[in-house]
Amino acid sequence: MFDEGMSDEDGGEKSTTADEQKEVQLEAVRETLTQAYERLRHSTDSVELSRLAREPLPDKADAAAFSRATSLLEAVGGNQATPLEDRQYLAETMPYPNILVKLSEDPDPSVRRRVAANEADKSWLVGRLAKDSDQAVRTAALLNPRTSWKIRLEGAEDPDSSVEALKFLSRLGSEINVKDTETVLASMVRLAVAVNPTSPEELARHLAADASPEVAHAARKRIGMLAASAKSQEGASNDGWNGNRGTIKTGPQGRDQSMPQE
Repeated sequence: MFDEGMSDEDGGEKSTTADEQKEVQLEAVRETLTQAYERLRHSTDSVELSRLAREPLPDKADAAAFSRATSLLEAVGGNQATPLEDRQYLAETMPYPNILVKLSEDPDPSVRRRVAANEADKSWLVGRLAKDSDQAVRTAALLNPRTSWKIRLEGAEDPDSSVEALKFLSRLGSEINVKDTETVLASMVRLAVAVNPTSPEELARHLAADASPEVAHAARKRIGMLAASAKSQEGASNDGWNGNRGTIKTGPQGRDQSMPQE
């Protein structure tokens, strides 16, 4: 009868330790994960990609399965064959950096905008999206609570920032509460909005009543500049109208055609 306790010499076969067996199993899983990742990254099966995008993740207690699933979601999110609505869904709901970074490079701005608004973003990722070529993406990033004060200040100074973003930034530290240690930073952002050459007059008038004397002064100065500019444009328009009014057109026989003929 075969003795299970036999040595390698008695059994004629080399046995492996439990650690070695575990390493072999882990290596097989790694190979399978790599193969699956590459297959999904290049897949054109939109049905399977959509299913995987919406499939609930394994429990975090099962670390191996959870890690595998989030890795594969990165491939799914980065594949343009994945339906747009599923990529948007992942951009809105995923809290995992590897997936969000992949989706932040999506050619569709609606996906990048959702990543920019995702409050699970890392600060550096929001900062990168705050410089996106699409204004709606930049706006979403500036409104994200994860945005750094440096990025907020740059957004407040940027003449290409949207009115929506400037309105939000103009309320930081006044109507939108900030930490006590951030009040000076918030006033710097409001000041930058007040002097931004593209800030609308409505916003300047709002900031003219700001609690910070520096912000209020800058806003009133901005209002004065807007009024002077409007008056100058009105004057130029009137001069042009008067000039045109004085022009007399003559017909072939020298008759004034600007006057009614008898």
